[in-house]
Amino acid sequence: MSVPPESVPPPASSSPAGTPPPPAGAPTAEERQWAMFAHLSALLGAFVTGWVGGWGWFLGPLIIWLVKKDSMPFVNDQAKEALNFNITVAIVFVILTVIGIMTLGLGFLFAAPLMVIIGIAALVLIIIAAVKANEGVAYRYPFTLRLIK
Repeated sequence: MSVPPESVPPPASSSPAGTPPPPAGAPTAEERQWAMFAHLSALLGAFVTGWVGGWGWFLGPLIIWLVKKDSMPFVNDQAKEALNFNITVAIVFVILTVIGIMTLGLGFLFAAPLMVIIGIAALVLIIIAAVKANEGVAYRYPFTLRLIK
């Protein structure tokens, strides 16, 4: 007895929940997750090292980049991007601090509000980058020195 072709169920998908597999060259779910962690780890590093001025912004992306750079190309790219951005932010904060000190504290009238604005902008950009990385989009931060290539 033969079964008509329209009554045969389609083959089971190898992806969870019946979602199609990612296209060739697209980052896997694990790569997207690690890339998101690379961006968000900057916030964790700043929080953990907050008692020393929050200089840990770049430690999380650096650690993730060093561990995953050879095995996950998307994570390599996004961790370098996060590392470059957070090094750039740290350089700007150092320059503003030096300006404040060199002017015997008067420069902090200018530098302190700038530090707050830059900190809030960095927070927003890091969150945007983490969301984009989780979607599999290679995010590029604006105004970033590309020191790690």
